[in-house]
Amino acid sequence: MSRPTIEQEVTWGAGEGSNASYAASREHESEHSLHWETSPWPLVLTIGILFLLPFSFSLYFVYASPLMAMLSLGIGAPLTVISIAGWIKEGVGQKDEPGYAVGAMPFFILAEAFIFIAFFAGYWIVRLTSSYWPPEGTPEISKTIPLIMTGILVASSFTIHHSEARMEKGDRSGFLTWLIATIILGVVFMLMTISEYSHLMAEGFNFKTNIFSTAYYSITGFHFSHVLVGVGMFICILIPALMGRMSKSFVKAASMYWHFVDIIWFFVVTQVYFWS
Repeated sequence: MSRPTIEQEVTWGAGEGSNASYAASREHESEHSLHWETSPWPLVLTIGILFLLPFSFSLYFVYASPLMAMLSLGIGAPLTVISIAGWIKEGVGQKDEPGYAVGAMPFFILAEAFIFIAFFAGYWIVRLTSSYWPPEGTPEISKTIPLIMTGILVASSFTIHHSEARMEKGDRSGFLTWLIATIILGVVFMLMTISEYSHLMAEGFNFKTNIFSTAYYSITGFHFSHVLVGVGMFICILIPALMGRMSKSFVKAASMYWHFVDIIWFFVVTQVYFWS
């Protein structure tokens, strides 16, 4: 006998029931299963990000108001966390429908790619117009650590691919195993980034040291935020999946996003670490 798929595990378990009752239930679900596609949480998330990043950045660095910057962070951080949790809670665990997640993710990735391009374009202009590089005050930055971090991200692309493949074959145990491996690799990557930041800041290399430090922390920090979001998405997939609830389209969209994050890292590591 073939093993039931994950979707079957989600919908089975309530007994056979009558065909009429089951059909009525499915019809009711189809009417409401995609309500999260018109969720208000993306708007709340946008407001949270505005307070968390551009407003706080401008208040601190442009208007020299640390107190107002902290207030902005205090508003933006909770709004961002709450909106992400609310949005994912609406999407994960719904009856699996095609929806817009997989089709819309490439457009979101394209928008994010343009932001990275803007960062890189600014870095290239500064780099190519400088007669002396890196500027004074820049310590020796290890090239071994980013190579290890590259290996970790490459490995995580393989693990999430295997997790998705196990899902397609209905292997719930394999799906969870490879998903957890991906989360662990993502967390290790972030811990290595934090460790590197701590080491450099201890040497006096902070955001305002010189133009290279500003570019370095901006580009690597922006990528770090994407890794953080990706790990958060996988955790939000893992928790309901452990209870037998999941959305295949959500997993595919998250996997697509993670591959994008991995690809962008190759540009970060070659331009920021090895072309300096």
